[in-house]
Amino acid sequence: MRYAIIQTGGKQYKVSEGDMIEIELLKGIEAQGAVVFDQVLLTAGDGNVEVGAPYLSGVAVHGVMQDHIVRGPKIRVMKYKAKVRHRRATGHRQKLSQVLIQSIGGAVKAEKKPIVKKPVEAKKSAAKKVA
Repeated sequence: MRYAIIQTGGKQYKVSEGDMIEIELLKGIEAQGAVVFDQVLLTAGDGNVEVGAPYLSGVAVHGVMQDHIVRGPKIRVMKYKAKVRHRRATGHRQKLSQVLIQSIGGAVKAEKKPIVKKPVEAKKSAAKKVA
């Protein structure tokens, strides 16, 4: 069984092909869109283990975005101050994305973004014409 440990959203996940993982919300990717995780910390399988320092170069995990906004479990936060009758209860539900892992170990395609320079606008002179 081949698996990898990836890092996304400040957390690490152990994934293998065919796994459905819930990660922090990935903005800008539509449903059924391709997701590439290039921060791979470790790959293992077929008797060999590769460990990055900190990441493996040229290795990526490819997946497909299944559902975009799933809400995680509710986390209750209580604040309490003794002897002053101060109590506050708040809650939080994290927005999550579901990603189906398709392949592990494919090469990372380097996508170069074109550099677009904005033209410099000429400043209008504030000098008044005297008639």
